[in-house]
Amino acid sequence: MKRLSLTLTGVLLATSAMIAPGLAFAQTPDAQSPATRTEPEPVVAGELDEVVVLGRYIPAPNRESSEVAAFLTSEDLERTGDSSAAAALTRVTGLTVVEGRFIYVRGLGERYSSALLNGSPLPSPEPLQRVVPLDLFPSSILESVTVQKTYSSDFPGEFGGGVIDLRTIGAPSEPFFSFSSSIGANSETTNKDGLIYFGSRTDFTGFDDGTRDVPGPIALAFGSGQQINRANFSTEQLQTMGHSLVNAPLRLLQRDVIPVNFGFDVAGGLSSDSRIGTVGLIAVAGYGNSWTTRRGFQEEGQFSGDVIVPVTSRAFESTQNDVQLNLLGGLSLSNPDHELKWTNFYVRGTTKEARTSAGPDLSVGGGILRDDYTEWFVRQLFSSQLAGDHFFLDGALEFNWRAAFARTSRDAPYESRFQYGVNAAGDFIHNPFNLISFSELDEDVISGGADVSYTLPLSDVREAVFSLGVARTDSRRDATRHDLQLSAVSGLTDNQRLSRIDYLYSDFNINPTTIELREVSGTNGAGAYEADLVVNAVYAQVDAEIIPLVRTTLGLRYEDGRQSVTPRDLFGGAAPFPATTLEEQYFLPAFTATWNFAEDQQLRIGASQTIGRPQFRELAPQSYTDPESDREFTGNPFLVDTEILNVDARYEWYFARQQYLTAGVFYKDLERPVESVVVLTGDQRQQSFLNAPSATVYGAEIEAKKYFEFPDAGASFLANKRWLVQANYTWSDSEVQVAAGDTVLTQGGGGAPEQASFFIADGSRLQGHSEHVANLQLGWEDDAARSQATIIVNYVSERITARGAGAAGAREPDYIQDPGVFLDFVYRKDFEYAGRELGFALELRNLLGADYDEFQELGNKIRINNYALGSSASVSLSARF
Repeated sequence: MKRLSLTLTGVLLATSAMIAPGLAFAQTPDAQSPATRTEPEPVVAGELDEVVVLGRYIPAPNRESSEVAAFLTSEDLERTGDSSAAAALTRVTGLTVVEGRFIYVRGLGERYSSALLNGSPLPSPEPLQRVVPLDLFPSSILESVTVQKTYSSDFPGEFGGGVIDLRTIGAPSEPFFSFSSSIGANSETTNKDGLIYFGSRTDFTGFDDGTRDVPGPIALAFGSGQQINRANFSTEQLQTMGHSLVNAPLRLLQRDVIPVNFGFDVAGGLSSDSRIGTVGLIAVAGYGNSWTTRRGFQEEGQFSGDVIVPVTSRAFESTQNDVQLNLLGGLSLSNPDHELKWTNFYVRGTTKEARTSAGPDLSVGGGILRDDYTEWFVRQLFSSQLAGDHFFLDGALEFNWRAAFARTSRDAPYESRFQYGVNAAGDFIHNPFNLISFSELDEDVISGGADVSYTLPLSDVREAVFSLGVARTDSRRDATRHDLQLSAVSGLTDNQRLSRIDYLYSDFNINPTTIELREVSGTNGAGAYEADLVVNAVYAQVDAEIIPLVRTTLGLRYEDGRQSVTPRDLFGGAAPFPATTLEEQYFLPAFTATWNFAEDQQLRIGASQTIGRPQFRELAPQSYTDPESDREFTGNPFLVDTEILNVDARYEWYFARQQYLTAGVFYKDLERPVESVVVLTGDQRQQSFLNAPSATVYGAEIEAKKYFEFPDAGASFLANKRWLVQANYTWSDSEVQVAAGDTVLTQGGGGAPEQASFFIADGSRLQGHSEHVANLQLGWEDDAARSQATIIVNYVSERITARGAGAAGAREPDYIQDPGVFLDFVYRKDFEYAGRELGFALELRNLLGADYDEFQELGNKIRINNYALGSSASVSLSARF
């Protein structure tokens, strides 16, 4: 069989060759055409079986993937200047970022997306999420990011919005060493007064000097399994424990001028040939220190007739110092048929926060309350992966495998809250309420998998790839929280209540007759829980071009999953809540087809069945206060899995190199999606979770990228530049269906069926869903000047953050966030100095001054959480040796 490879414009010539008698010759494409796949040779009429239309401009990742996907390369990350994977992904069609950390794909919350690092799953250090926050991954360690929006059976079955696969940089072909440093400022924070507390002398490193270690006497009491109170410990022991707590350095709020943000990154790599292959080494290290001050309002509303009015209205101020340290090390060995990689990644993110809020509060009948907080959160993630790719039978048989261990932790020692009231003179005085918490969360994930594929030629240009694979993931989490209180034994005097906090809680006042330490752990939910998720999977997949120009992928994945959450009583008693166990088996089919119907144009369609599992924290009945929103969360042990039907179609036209137009539609049907709801417990509000009966999501998205050049512009600013216009837009709608008689199971209801309409309105949008998401990039590239500039615009429309609480005979409006419009500018320039390659970058963020705005609205607007974000600027200098 002979093969003829032509672009679409050569099809007519090829057709003539097929029907003409005698000898015909293949036409030779233009020398510049990348479509040529073989050298021209004579072709005998009648022996020419097929003509292949090639996409000369279709990028390799899009051509090689049969799925609807988006690809971010290192060049994309450099152009936008985004510091982390989370920030970079906001530029992808249909993606939005929440809290600067979690990615929503096509309006579905982070629970419906999964993140992989080099193909292996990762645990999360966040109490409220099982999905790892993507702000932990600096862009400096990333080679590429793939966002796959259609499901294929070689990925885990937990798939709703998409899967995000982060690929770390590998060993270079040439040795290198680079260094970069940056400095930045924010209009709301830098060089302005902010709240601080001393902490320890080494806080700027992200590591505490031991000041926040659990004091020895209290650690012994925790280890004994006995609650700290007079029933289990003597008054002398309680006094010793109270004295052991660090006082002023961790409680006293102060004001100081906030400094600039700064950071640096170093990277190096080399490769060397040996008898067994090429040995490569890569290492990256980074440090960042940034400050954020927020000043705004937090309110709660209640019905007053047919409208909602504020009953709690607090002004708040917080300043947090974020320190991040990241390390990446990789070792590889490769030859033409085999490659081994060992990749290790460590990241430590520390948040030190001081905040205060004050104003009328419903819990005291509208009287004034003030709460002061000091907090220290340490998030750590370590991942080690060993992987191999092996080719046999001249590449027809491929075997790849991976084994990974990942450990994450979140440590929050001395999480303190002290409350104040107001006396008749209008002075703030100490209230009896205070809380000092020590919490830890640890999670390990052991994962492994193997895939084997065989490529069967169907013709000289078509083939079928048969794949089989197995995978196992074993996740185990342990979370513990101890809550302590410094309680007045017989009331406080007026002078004591007016005194400074470190004076009131000094050793002098901690004694058996004035103030005494006691433990209140577990009074609101479980004090601890253990959780595990074990998933065993096997899949089979066929990727074949049976019909010329039509590539189809058909796969089936079987998953056997067991998930459990077991609350524990910290003091050896019966568990306060029963354990939750979900054991499910699923067959998950997936189908996609790609039709290359015209030169550089193709059409993709796909359909699949996937699932979404409740996250550990959503199942655990343990109380947790989110420092981002100041809201208290508790889980629901009656949640079940969500089953999802996905349908996609997308048209792609790559009309020039690195230029394209794509348009697509999608539809998703969700059975029992998990929604966040606000529940009322007396005057207090908690946020919890439930399974809504069903929901649908559907929409359309379009993206275009085009370069313009003006060679005849002479010496004007337009000349010698390649101008970029890139834009994407996603419109989507969602609808939660709640029929008469539909019920839900909540923790508050003890698992008894309750009317779903009491919690969720029929026809309302899914939580987290935005109807409109748009991105625009305008910029230039100047090869002569070695410069690049980009204006970046991002718009996300309103989304529901939580369902409004049900009240007597009515349901409050939902909580809404309006992200608004963000305008950024990034300029980069490379130059030589003293024989060294240097780079300069300027980044301006949020130039329009968009605010964070979360609210309820019915007659009045209730400012649930509202504060100014400010505009930011940073400059960086890099050198490569």
